[in-house]
Amino acid sequence: LSIYFIMSTSIRELEPKEVWNRFADINGVPRPSKKEQKITAFMVDFGKKLGLETTSDAIGNVIIRKPATAGLENKKTIILQSHLDMVCQKNNDTVFDFDTQGIETYIDGDWVRAKGTTLGADNGLGVAAIMAILESKTIAHPAIEALFTTDEETGMTGAKELSPKALTGEILLNLDTEEDDEIIIGCAGAVDVSAYHDYTEEATPSGVVAYQLSVTGLMGGHSGQNIHMGRGNANKVMNRLLLGQYEKYGLRISQLHGGGLRNAIPRESEALVVVPTAQKAAFEKEFTENAALIKKELHPVEADLSITFKEVAVPNKVMDVKSQLAFVRTVATAHSGVYAMSRSVEGLVEASNNIANVKVENGKIAILCMTRSSVDSSKHDLATSLQAAFELAGYRVEFSGSYPAWEPNADSPILHVLTDIYERLFQEKPKVAAIHAGLECGLLGEHFSHIDMISFGPTILGAHSPIERVCISSVQKFWKYLLEILKNT
Repeated sequence: LSIYFIMSTSIRELEPKEVWNRFADINGVPRPSKKEQKITAFMVDFGKKLGLETTSDAIGNVIIRKPATAGLENKKTIILQSHLDMVCQKNNDTVFDFDTQGIETYIDGDWVRAKGTTLGADNGLGVAAIMAILESKTIAHPAIEALFTTDEETGMTGAKELSPKALTGEILLNLDTEEDDEIIIGCAGAVDVSAYHDYTEEATPSGVVAYQLSVTGLMGGHSGQNIHMGRGNANKVMNRLLLGQYEKYGLRISQLHGGGLRNAIPRESEALVVVPTAQKAAFEKEFTENAALIKKELHPVEADLSITFKEVAVPNKVMDVKSQLAFVRTVATAHSGVYAMSRSVEGLVEASNNIANVKVENGKIAILCMTRSSVDSSKHDLATSLQAAFELAGYRVEFSGSYPAWEPNADSPILHVLTDIYERLFQEKPKVAAIHAGLECGLLGEHFSHIDMISFGPTILGAHSPIERVCISSVQKFWKYLLEILKNT
């Protein structure tokens, strides 16, 4: 697999070198969600070369076991857990193939970033830290079961399919949290809500001018952790530009592509439309005015938003009018963003929806959403609300990929241990919290109800978007904390 190691060598000189070198190694291996064959093979090879018991299951999960170091043989076995896959997002002007290329990184002050793509620090830094512990001959630790799961980002398939007999440990440290002063004890569950509809393609009317409408430059980000920040959703912005334009100017939609992965707030959308030539000036004027209003509205959080149009060749086909009107009204009706705040945890988003991907092409409409909630009944309420909105317009709705919330346990024994160690090391209290993002702990808790679970990690900003970056000094703090936990748990 050495052919994949094409990334920058500069981060290999950062401290702790053992962690950054392993991060450099895995970032050289393509690892999109649902395409983890290369990284699974890499991890199996890694474990076997160390002479450690290494297994892999049919779904691609890898478990590597390492015996306790001298003096810690009687301690409880600790499960160290991170996921192998990464969110693959790139800027529109970045030429990059996530299936074949390694991530290209660079250092920016106290941050490591990628060149025009997601960095893979989520959850690559967790994976790298576990690898460094497995290969170390000096780090003190109890017996370790290192669990590397697959497809966390697009369905948590690895955690779902993990055999209930796969693990024997009693304590699980999930290394997938993205603020270094937080200890996470709960997370939201989620379900994918997908709406589909067929439409009739009609011959494009004569006497029209065609435009490519573009929404770009939005921040995007994690559809759980960033959903409360008021960031623009490219699919919603594009729909605002289209809504009512048939009635005013006879606009017809030919194609539309917006967003990408369900767990990423959509940053870009493009539509191919036609307008009667007689309405050209009036349409351009109103489009420009609407774009300016939306940019002004979102400017406090979206300073780089760009909304543009340009004339292009006239397409051969457009969507029939009835389907078009139903489509734009449906997207306008469907909720996107925060749906409810928690009634029991101050400041926590309880439920939200992300209209993540919208595609109109070749007689087919697909609207893909990710609905999250820390309360299962609230998740069901929001999902059925979306279902109702889509079905009123005649869409076929599917629910899939559901996974449970991880309910907080403030009396968790491992929480008390981690809190005490944090206060002793850093002379401050950590933030103990539940998050609106999804972690595999909920599913793992269903398989292994006896395991005491906790989550922590280094500071990562902009996850699930090309602005993803990880704080170098935070990785040092995280590493110090992790080693102390292993020694004293």
